[in-house]
Amino acid sequence: MTETAPLWTPKPQDIEAAPITAFARQASAVAGRELGDYDALHAWSVEDREAFWSLVWDFCGVKGDKGVRVLEDGDRMPGARFFPDAKLNFAENLLSKRGSHDALVFRGEDKVARRMSWDELHALVSQLQQLFRGHGVGEGDRVAAMMPNMPETIAAMLATASIGAIWSSCSPDFGEQGVLDRFGQIEPKLFITVDGYHYNGKALNVSDKVAAVVAKLPSATRAFIVDYLGNAKSAAAKIDRAEALSDAISSIAPRVVEFTRLPFAHPLYILFSSGTTGIPKCIVHSAGGTLLQHVKEQRLHAGIGEGDRFFYFTTCGWMMWNWLVSGLASGATLLLYDGSPFYPDGNVIFDFAQAERMTFFGTSAKFIDAVKKAGLEPKSTHDLSSVRTIASTGSPLAPESFRFVYDSVKEDVHLASISGGTDIVSCFVLGVPTKPVWIGEIQGPGLGMAVDVWDDDGKPVRGEKGELVCTKPFPAMPIMFWNDPDGAKYKSAYFERFDNVWCHGDFAEWTEHGGIVIHGRSDATLNPGGVRIGTAEIYNQVEQLAEIAEAICIGQTWDDDVRVVLFVRLAAGVTLDEGLEKKIRTQIRTGASPRHVPARIVPVTDIPRTKSGKITELAVRDIVHGRTVKNQEALANPEALDLFRDLSALRT
Repeated sequence: MTETAPLWTPKPQDIEAAPITAFARQASAVAGRELGDYDALHAWSVEDREAFWSLVWDFCGVKGDKGVRVLEDGDRMPGARFFPDAKLNFAENLLSKRGSHDALVFRGEDKVARRMSWDELHALVSQLQQLFRGHGVGEGDRVAAMMPNMPETIAAMLATASIGAIWSSCSPDFGEQGVLDRFGQIEPKLFITVDGYHYNGKALNVSDKVAAVVAKLPSATRAFIVDYLGNAKSAAAKIDRAEALSDAISSIAPRVVEFTRLPFAHPLYILFSSGTTGIPKCIVHSAGGTLLQHVKEQRLHAGIGEGDRFFYFTTCGWMMWNWLVSGLASGATLLLYDGSPFYPDGNVIFDFAQAERMTFFGTSAKFIDAVKKAGLEPKSTHDLSSVRTIASTGSPLAPESFRFVYDSVKEDVHLASISGGTDIVSCFVLGVPTKPVWIGEIQGPGLGMAVDVWDDDGKPVRGEKGELVCTKPFPAMPIMFWNDPDGAKYKSAYFERFDNVWCHGDFAEWTEHGGIVIHGRSDATLNPGGVRIGTAEIYNQVEQLAEIAEAICIGQTWDDDVRVVLFVRLAAGVTLDEGLEKKIRTQIRTGASPRHVPARIVPVTDIPRTKSGKITELAVRDIVHGRTVKNQEALANPEALDLFRDLSALRT
């Protein structure tokens, strides 16, 4: 049934107060014509990218020397150069505030709660900057971290960036080989980690893993162990080339942080793909591109500014950590959480939101679905009056989850489903605070992003599914892949499908409201009978059923075609009998289409997922077809793959 009314419409006073409204007025003056609504503003932002990105720099108060030129080779992808004369420092832009009020508020499950003021953050960054330089870290060197989402991690990143070195991080739940598959490629000069971490009520010691990693990272001249469980000094004593961080900085007096201003395209971060078909790609992002894209998204699309209390549930192995940290550039206080979002129960993040007067609540589609399935109703149990925006990413947000947020979490809130990726350390499509929210839809393309949906022939399509593309360069494109000297891997990843056009690998569709629906990864897209089907459409239906805890769907090559196979993890006490199978098929047939109905429904006790919580359709598809999953270290639970191997149910 077509929805006739939006779930939420911004109030006139909220539109007037939104930073994007002030930006649009300035943009109208620059353009010499009235940009009366978001669609007009977006059209101008991709038509005149030089004027747009220059205005973003000025409006968001970027610190640095902008230079004269804004864009060189603007039609080349890759190859375009934004602000080629500019000099800036990423950390300088994030550390522009001083004072005794909160910069960071940290909670590690129910074990620890800490606050760090802006002055305290400056002091720690200064100590770390001096420490790193004392160990020979300079421009272009790598600093790698296996860390929880805690204040020391942010301070270490800022110290790294202040020097012009390159930061790369993962979370401490990565296995030894997973860490080495990533950091072994980039040869860091320093390695920063912890003695352990808390998860689901347990203290997990990682000292043995750290010792094994350090032994196989010969490039790291020193490892610094951050104290989280109280064992850093004893752990460091047993690890070659290791020292407790507290000891390492104890004699270093804080002073004014020094910032080395470098070219716009100077490397800042190395992020890693979480693919399961080989060792991770090392994606290098620039300081200028990351900063400009993040302040644009956070100031204009998220409305974040001075006084905001900015939260995103993330680990340091997911690009949303990098995105969250940039909130400092807008003067926001960052609310950091590390641990399970369901320990001791599903209220813990809502408790945090209430206690800290959270204004921006960032989470994942999976978390929202889990809260719904747990029967929680936060709007009745918590004071969430401070929350202005709830953002969701990681996977497509199901229509039922949209409705759940407004029915059970908060009625008057901007629900922003967002989508982008590690590849751009940002978003292609995201929330627009001046537009209504329609069920199941991402509100629109990001400003400055020439997003479109193309068919297999490279032609734009409306009202039907196709490939998500970006037809013009943008500042947050990676500057390169590490160890890819001729750029062949980089070009193959994004530009092989359509020449000079970024093809993101997402299956998307424009809506009648100018919004976007993401239907899942196009490389995991189902193709039964030659009809392309997004897996998200099936999940949207199946996950409405109380009997189903979770599901994963693949296309199985069968009888010279592809058939849809649905694996289901059942709720406690439920059995997959004929009646339930019929109910599932009926739900999918009526809610999606007959084409979406699976040929086989198979119960499983677990579903493999990446470290950031995404289910891994490609890995399951490989196992079902007897292919080796090469990079099992990318998975949080690789043992779950065995549940899909050589199943009798899939032989007929």
